[in-house]
Amino acid sequence: MMTLEDKYDVIVIGGGHAGCEAAHAAATLGSKVLLISQNLETIARMSCNPAMGGVAKGQIIREIDALGGMSGIVTDKSAIQFRMLNKSKGPAMWSPRAQCDRKIFEKEWREILEKNKNIDFWQDTVNQLLVENNTICGIITDMSTKIFSKSVILCSGTFLNGLIHLGKKNYKGGRSGEPAAEGITKQLIDLGFTHGRMKTGTPPRLDGRTIDYSKTIEQKGDEEEIKFSYLTTDKIDKQHSCFITYTSKEVHNILKKSFHDSPMFNGRIQGLGPRYCPSIEDKIERFSNKDRHQLFIEPEGKKTIEIYLNGFSTSLPEKTQIEALRKIEGLENVKMFRAGYAIEYDYFPPTQLKHTLETKIIKNLFFSGQINGTTGYEEAACQGLIAGINAHCNIENKNSFILERSDAYIGVLIDDLITKGTDEPYRMFTSRAEYRLLLRQDNADERLTKIGYEIGLASKERLKKLEKVLGQSTELLKFIKKLSIEPNIVNEMLVEKNSSPLKQKLKMNSLIARPHITIKDLMIVNELRNYLKDNNISQEAVEKVEIEIKYGGYLNKEKKSVEKFKKFENMKLDVNFDYSKLHSISTEGREKLDLIKPTTLGQASRISGVSPSDINILLVYLGR
Repeated sequence: MMTLEDKYDVIVIGGGHAGCEAAHAAATLGSKVLLISQNLETIARMSCNPAMGGVAKGQIIREIDALGGMSGIVTDKSAIQFRMLNKSKGPAMWSPRAQCDRKIFEKEWREILEKNKNIDFWQDTVNQLLVENNTICGIITDMSTKIFSKSVILCSGTFLNGLIHLGKKNYKGGRSGEPAAEGITKQLIDLGFTHGRMKTGTPPRLDGRTIDYSKTIEQKGDEEEIKFSYLTTDKIDKQHSCFITYTSKEVHNILKKSFHDSPMFNGRIQGLGPRYCPSIEDKIERFSNKDRHQLFIEPEGKKTIEIYLNGFSTSLPEKTQIEALRKIEGLENVKMFRAGYAIEYDYFPPTQLKHTLETKIIKNLFFSGQINGTTGYEEAACQGLIAGINAHCNIENKNSFILERSDAYIGVLIDDLITKGTDEPYRMFTSRAEYRLLLRQDNADERLTKIGYEIGLASKERLKKLEKVLGQSTELLKFIKKLSIEPNIVNEMLVEKNSSPLKQKLKMNSLIARPHITIKDLMIVNELRNYLKDNNISQEAVEKVEIEIKYGGYLNKEKKSVEKFKKFENMKLDVNFDYSKLHSISTEGREKLDLIKPTTLGQASRISGVSPSDINILLVYLGR
């Protein structure tokens, strides 16, 4: 057996979205990192759709960027279309989304990692972890190479005992054309971990030359581009459209004929799939009252004809897939590049982790991404960031880095996983956050950049840009509150907007507080227009001021709610306490508390199976 001479601070297993952020974070903070992957040519591969962001997911990318992660920058550099979703709703629901060029995305991530002098690379498959005295100390690969390290972050994606299903056929694989990873699951079970199986899927890839776009609905990008990263300024050179089409009863009937061949329905797949991103078979079965389902025709990149058919994930036989596709409007003559398939893989219930994503059983071993039962690039990336930071903190004997639920969607996601666990692929939604008005995509920098800078991850450049925007917004708000508006200047605009005309002078902030009236609408006021121009006020500052004026009352109410919540949340609990001694607590409550070992009373209150009366008993025990 060969042993690498170098001893690393952190070994990151897997080069997906979690692995990339983990390696970058730990290395930027000063750790010596080895990123090991089965195939270094597939680092940061977008295994599913070529897009980043979306509802709640866009907020996560903004938070990663604010902390000093790279997913936002990579997305901006590879974007071929940008859209802000839910603009018709309140700002808590606004969610940025970008269609990306798959190849450029991989290239940009690879360049970022290779420029970091603290990162080494190794191509091999890890089949064993080296553990001594319940502490990780390295790994062994398929090629019998032993590599030592102070910590390991396992970002295995769908590769742990991955099994690909296509009709009646199945074969081992982590994704199409790549082998599964075997060995680690059994070792982890022997070490005392519990595990389960999950499944996900992907749609067929199509030949764009064989699509009749005239029969589809064009979906263009936004004219006004708002980037993911606070450091990115370049605009997309050319926005590429996506297109919408629909299935039909005829399509559904074709697919139904092969349901007996579907591994989803004949019992060959045991793992649960994502509830909110179901296969087309699931949709037809679960929503049998619907005659059609929406499909998105998405380009894979600038210089390829390959198309991703979002909404048509399937594991039915190839013949059935192509027959059904050719009954869809615009796809009558379509050709497939490759068929859709389902993949089943091992995961480890995340209740076995601390909030740092370190495992409770093995010291300095971290789990990140789909191994924790999540789905989505964004969910994986933010876990990688937190695991990378905390792996470095452990080595340097620094305080753990933990985001609270009131700090970030990242905090909500990790707390949900640790306290509630998941038995189906977890996906982030805005509805999961109690304080989503405070956790908006536009204020992620305000919430997190200073924190990222203090730990050494966010750059001085990021902090300076934030301070400039905050300074501009403070001064702009003062200006707007002082400025009085004459009725004759704005009344015509107000009538057009179905807003009551003025009878006398009114402060501008009172006008902006009205529904449907924006700062942009008030650019007809010379004093405002000149102030913005003369002081070179950024769009970010303008947006912050408008949200503050329109939603200030709600924001203050939510901030007070957070303050009350934190008093309860921060009551510490002894992680070694034996809850079996508290007989007044319900049996299920005692079992769940003993299993998860919450660190605070707030965390205990969110554990499924722990009742309010159980919490009251804990309060009595704490002397409250």
